[in-house]
Amino acid sequence: MNRDDAAHAEKMRKIQAARASMMETKTEEKGLLIVHTGKGKGKSSAAMGMVVRAIGHGMKVGVVQFIKGAMMTGEKAVFDAFSGQVEFKPMGEGFTWDTQDRARDIAVTRTAWEEVKRMIADPSYDMVLADELNIALRYDYLPLDEVLAVLAARPAMKHVIVTGRNAPDALIDAADLVTEMTQVKHPFRSGVKAQKGIEF
Repeated sequence: MNRDDAAHAEKMRKIQAARASMMETKTEEKGLLIVHTGKGKGKSSAAMGMVVRAIGHGMKVGVVQFIKGAMMTGEKAVFDAFSGQVEFKPMGEGFTWDTQDRARDIAVTRTAWEEVKRMIADPSYDMVLADELNIALRYDYLPLDEVLAVLAARPAMKHVIVTGRNAPDALIDAADLVTEMTQVKHPFRSGVKAQKGIEF
């Protein structure tokens, strides 16, 4: 082994020892409140990836989409193949600028939220994804205090993921894990339309 390889191996041994020591202190297990927010793409996609991971572990997952519902998505086609593990409910009617009917948007949002609440309360679900809930909160379609109270009272081992831009500060404060997607570059800005398999 040459000097560079030996130095690298020693460095990796030290990192391995430090990592093992750190992992010994991480003993708590609990359901997490996870928030994906920010202007960049990938919030729902990352959450759907967590759903796939949960499926792989034999977990049952509930997915409620607050905005999407009017169009067929790739994830629905995949999750329909796992209907015993995933209840996938696209309950939205499109973006608020498409519907242009605040009262109807509020009513549709309330129906979707009742489904999320049902899934959170049902002990058979290990994970619940409230996709684009942050958009509903941004437009005051649901009382934030009610949402926070339900999330705080969830069963101890229940994972809940909330996605969408502009997550309220109070939700960020309540969350265990928050990821902010930052947009660096997007093809839409160059005139490229939404692509099958990428956006939907």
